[in-house]
Amino acid sequence: MTMTLQSRDPDRDLLPTSLSASYAGVVAFLAVATEGSFARAADRLGVGRSAVSRSVQKLEGQLGARLFSRTTRSTSLTAEGEVFYDGCRPGVDRILQAMEEMRDLREGPPRGQLRVSATHGFGRKVIAPLLSRFRERYPEVAVELMLDERAPDLAGERVDVAFREGTLEDSQVVAKQLIPMQMIVCASPSYAAQHGLPSKLEDIDSRCCITLRSANGRLQPWSFKVEGVSTSVTPQGAMTFNDSELALQAVLRGEGIAQLPACLAADAMKAGLLVTALDQYAPDDRGHFLCYLSRKQLPKRIRAFIDFMTTEIRAIDLDTISQWRPVVAEAEAVAEAVAG
Repeated sequence: MTMTLQSRDPDRDLLPTSLSASYAGVVAFLAVATEGSFARAADRLGVGRSAVSRSVQKLEGQLGARLFSRTTRSTSLTAEGEVFYDGCRPGVDRILQAMEEMRDLREGPPRGQLRVSATHGFGRKVIAPLLSRFRERYPEVAVELMLDERAPDLAGERVDVAFREGTLEDSQVVAKQLIPMQMIVCASPSYAAQHGLPSKLEDIDSRCCITLRSANGRLQPWSFKVEGVSTSVTPQGAMTFNDSELALQAVLRGEGIAQLPACLAADAMKAGLLVTALDQYAPDDRGHFLCYLSRKQLPKRIRAFIDFMTTEIRAIDLDTISQWRPVVAEAEAVAEAVAG
């Protein structure tokens, strides 16, 4: 059976003769806008750079607008280019989604490329060690893990799944809480023995604090809950890092105190290398979240990854500090004995 596309308006053709040229130009335009470079766009499309340039120039002529600002060092969208990109992207995403759904209707295991984003600490400590087991179960799924403290644009950066921390209020994504996110104020036993630990929030500024700088450039405040009310303190850091693993290493060396996610400090706490303070003020409104764009039908590879990570991460029980209390109590007793 032959299907013919016809317009409800006989004077309007849905498939103009210029469609092929327009389509090539749009594809080239989207590739350049995504990659930020004509050369990288050409590599991605598997064609020559001159072909990409000609397609974009022809599209600009059809639209009567300049889409890119080009210099010898950079390529960026013009204001008109941004408007055109915003208009094209949803349609392309729908086409790609439809193609994925059709492929998923075929029999067979999950397959394809999976792009995953996570913060440095959670990505290294939790996600990366689980990837080998996921690949053993689903060998036809290729996983790209990107570590970044900045929350990604899932659609614009083509990220399938993102692991984020804290409190999320983004209505554009599905955010599934995996486990609570316990924040602890911690120090080494040697630091506690020499300087003591804070017993109330007002004591924090009198200690040598190790702080973190967020992706937005601001110092990351320490979060607490006092009598049911959320509050925060932003101490002046004797040392400041933009990587939580570096902050943990400084704490383990006895260089100060820091507020860190319990999942990052878990092993050190179990080994008695850290003691905690201000536990009675620990916030209880934060979590580790698995995020993805809302879709009517998720591709098999994304669904398989979500189900696998949800089961595995919840089984680790990262934030149950109570199980470490005997070890921590012993370490505190040693610190007190040394101080005495």
